[in-house]
Amino acid sequence: MVRQTTGGKVEGVDDSAGTGTWSWKGVPFAKPPVGDLRWAPPADPAPWDGVRAATQFGPSCAQGGRFFSPAPGGAPYGLAVREGFGKPVGEEDCLTLNVWRPANTDEKLPVIVFIYGGSNISGYTADPSYDGAQLAKRANALVVTVNYRLGFLGWFDLPQLKTGEPKNDSGNFALLDQMQALKFVQANIGAFGGDADNVTVMGQSAGAVNTWALVASPAAAGLLHKAVPMSGGIAFSTHATAQTYAKALVNAIVIADGKASDATSAANWLASQTDAQVASYLRSLPADRLLAIMLANPQLGNSPAPIEDGTVLPVNSRAAVAAGNFNKVPMLVGNTRDEGTLFGGLFGLYTGSGIPGFKPNDYDRFGLQFGFDPDAAPSLTEADLINPAYLPVTTPLTGWKAVSDVVTQSIFLNGLSAQIDSVAAQLPTKTWYYRFDWSQEAAPFNTVYGATHGMDTVFFFRNFGTNVFSFAYGAANRPGREALSDAMVGSLAAFARTGDPNHPGLGVTWPNWPRRIVFDASKTQLQNSTP
Repeated sequence: MVRQTTGGKVEGVDDSAGTGTWSWKGVPFAKPPVGDLRWAPPADPAPWDGVRAATQFGPSCAQGGRFFSPAPGGAPYGLAVREGFGKPVGEEDCLTLNVWRPANTDEKLPVIVFIYGGSNISGYTADPSYDGAQLAKRANALVVTVNYRLGFLGWFDLPQLKTGEPKNDSGNFALLDQMQALKFVQANIGAFGGDADNVTVMGQSAGAVNTWALVASPAAAGLLHKAVPMSGGIAFSTHATAQTYAKALVNAIVIADGKASDATSAANWLASQTDAQVASYLRSLPADRLLAIMLANPQLGNSPAPIEDGTVLPVNSRAAVAAGNFNKVPMLVGNTRDEGTLFGGLFGLYTGSGIPGFKPNDYDRFGLQFGFDPDAAPSLTEADLINPAYLPVTTPLTGWKAVSDVVTQSIFLNGLSAQIDSVAAQLPTKTWYYRFDWSQEAAPFNTVYGATHGMDTVFFFRNFGTNVFSFAYGAANRPGREALSDAMVGSLAAFARTGDPNHPGLGVTWPNWPRRIVFDASKTQLQNSTP
């Protein structure tokens, strides 16, 4: 299981007797982004001598712990994840990727590179939802998952860090990480049996936003040949917004570090330093310390990303795509029907009531969901999970379903059709759309979550083991669930091979946009309407 890469030899794992795959995990595609490389474009990894073990996931990237973050200390997925909520988790030395392939002798296999979601502030490739073994085997493809810098460590547009080099000055370090990983794929995937001329980039949520960014970026030309953005569109930040955030965060750091008492004195202290001194100071602080300061200032929790800097991304990406200025690759775009149900914590903002949708806090909800047995007698009700203000769930305007539909529309669907139209204007026979409607969970999750944000991901990866959606995988829904997954994997495999998601297992013809296919428990249902 030894393969030669441009950095050196790596030895993976032969699981042909188990999953029917070979894998290589924790393969570095860049130098650790620490010290002078914090807030700098990724650099090629230092070559190593001998054979490097590639049997375990590399560390997750440093982040503030949330629902989709790693457990503290890199512990396996489980209840330990919630012990990291609101605390720094992960490490800065994290730029590694993982490769799975079927355990056969096939060469020039299509390559699927997956970019995880998490609002660009959380996420990690070791999340069991993203294990690539089943997808690689069933699609007869190589599956690559990529770690990339998160939050302000990955997206930071601070004037004192400017060097005059355009990519460095873009602030889009995490997007450059993804491009660096794709360059690694171009240079090395042939050694694993993959086709460097047939690379599909697939991303979910923030990963979908980043996938659109790769489609829009002139710097990514030639690095991807197909794109699958799931539950995300062009939702980029302006240069001005990014700089306002960066300055506010630095002020908070200076105050927390005792160098100033308020924003005015922080600005004065910064003005007394040279740009080089400010950069050196910020790079000298431990990442955990920086994350702790951010977590203590909730208004700084969502760093703007990606950034329309004018070099890595156009200043107006939507206009650029509408004008036909983008990497013209086949695109398979999708959403889930009930995206908004995952974001119950935001419901108070949309109703003006200030009352969150979820009744338990995240820590308790994680435990309730993790401990739920879908095959046992009912142990939870809607009232255990949903605040009374949103019950009954079917109440017009104020019920859980009505409010979650508003969230779905406002966050995920507003403007998306126009973006897909822009692509389809250039590629009318290569643009596709799906909606994921599966909501066959045991009660109460069938109404609390339904076809929620991220659920389609586990169907494409066919990962129905222990993960964040384990409450959904019961014996009663297993036949339809697995049949639907087979249909979805078949479409992803066909698209990765040819740019067309049609295959015999669908049982219907999937037409181009603006028509769509709806994935549901009866495998598929074809609808002719626009989203």
